Amino acid sequence: MTSLAPFIERHVLWSEEQRRQAAEIAARVKAQDIHLVRLAWADPHGYSRAKALTVPAFLSALRSGHNINVATSTLDSAGARTFSSFVRGGGMGLDEMTGSPNLTLVPDPSTFRILPWAPGVAWIVGDEYFDTGKPFHFSPRQLLKREIAKLRERGLAQMVGLEMEFYLLRVTQEQLGFENVGAPGMRGKPVAVCPVEPGYHFHSESSMDMMQPILSALVQAYEAIDLPVRSIEKEWGPGQIECTFAPAHALETADNAMLFRTATKQICRRMGHFATFMARPGLKGYYSSGWHLHQSIVNLQGRNQFTPDKAGEPLSPFGLSFVAGLLEHAAAATVFAAPTVTGYRRFKPNSLAPDRASWGYDHRGAMIRVLGGVGDPATRMENRIGEPCANPYLYIASQMAAGMAGVDAKSHPGKQDDEPYLADRARLPASLPQALDELERSTLFRQAFGDLFVDYYLKVKRVEAGRYQSALEASGQPAGEDATEWEQNEYFDFF
Repeated sequence: MTSLAPFIERHVLWSEEQRRQAAEIAARVKAQDIHLVRLAWADPHGYSRAKALTVPAFLSALRSGHNINVATSTLDSAGARTFSSFVRGGGMGLDEMTGSPNLTLVPDPSTFRILPWAPGVAWIVGDEYFDTGKPFHFSPRQLLKREIAKLRERGLAQMVGLEMEFYLLRVTQEQLGFENVGAPGMRGKPVAVCPVEPGYHFHSESSMDMMQPILSALVQAYEAIDLPVRSIEKEWGPGQIECTFAPAHALETADNAMLFRTATKQICRRMGHFATFMARPGLKGYYSSGWHLHQSIVNLQGRNQFTPDKAGEPLSPFGLSFVAGLLEHAAAATVFAAPTVTGYRRFKPNSLAPDRASWGYDHRGAMIRVLGGVGDPATRMENRIGEPCANPYLYIASQMAAGMAGVDAKSHPGKQDDEPYLADRARLPASLPQALDELERSTLFRQAFGDLFVDYYLKVKRVEAGRYQSALEASGQPAGEDATEWEQNEYFDFF
């Protein structure tokens, strides 16, 4: 009887370059003192899930992938089950989802890193497949890869730069207590923390020096795992940090964003500190954090399609149409950039975050801030709508789909908004439920991502939004300016 070829070979899941990289990785793992490899994947929230494989199991995964449970794709941000997995169709009307089945996670050799803070441990991202070799319907990374493939068919690629903020705090709690323990659908209290510096002293060198041992450890780790760090800055709030990274192709940047967040949290916690990417921690005096997504479209020879040819023009006609697409579909795309209840607390006038779909040249009050100009190969647009805990695969994919829709329609964004907070522009959704309603009505995203994915994502996020609403009603208090106790429990440690 003829045996089947290994899963990856049988379904032709790797390129020739990936096969070469896999052979190199196998040799490195054997030659270097590696005893565990974390095989990671992104859940619907962009949170890094992982299995730690021994070296023999990892080498097997480089041929046949590794089994994981589909369950992480069926849970909301507090582990609440959102689908009836144990009925026919898994509560989704899909036979292949019945019974919470296994998926095969196939490592992407281009993402392999050795973790300097965890001796003997390496890390690699995987893509989820059914046992038929069919890509998993609800994989954020697979969705982004599909959008990239569509762009490549047009001879184009997207370049994306990271500019992301987070908070650094010091842990004051010696050990976890039972109040820190939650249950499915209910998170426990986050660990007790205190500020590392008093805050509200923008770019203060002295305040930065108070955090320097942690910042130095982070930068050394980022460089060791090939994250293209450019700067690390003391921002506005107490212990608020901004990291910027050089631009890279869309998938690489999305993988880097996931690794950046999980690495930062791990390193800080090992050093007695705490990092959170929650948009606005529910702590006294804490300001909102953002994730500003810098993006451009290049042809396959690397020429920037946004760079204008005429003096006085902020962008090429292609770039202007891309901006128009981002503005036109901003409301429906918001939930991919701001997927939590707390993210909508940022959208206020004069807040360094947008409250409507506006644009302008080098204007930090606009949703789309254009940078560059004639002869500048770094011409780009910065979307300032995002929060730091956005799923990087979905955030980037939504930008690609919306911008290219504007290009296809040959749309124009209209005149620049010199006063964005007064502009006659469509307002951004004011809450997570409003953003979900906008997505549900979106023809563009149903066409780009498919009804199946959009309806799935709506269900996951509506369970989360519903739990918040129930908690708010139970408290008897109206929603105010600051994050509620529910939000603090839900997002502070998770993100």
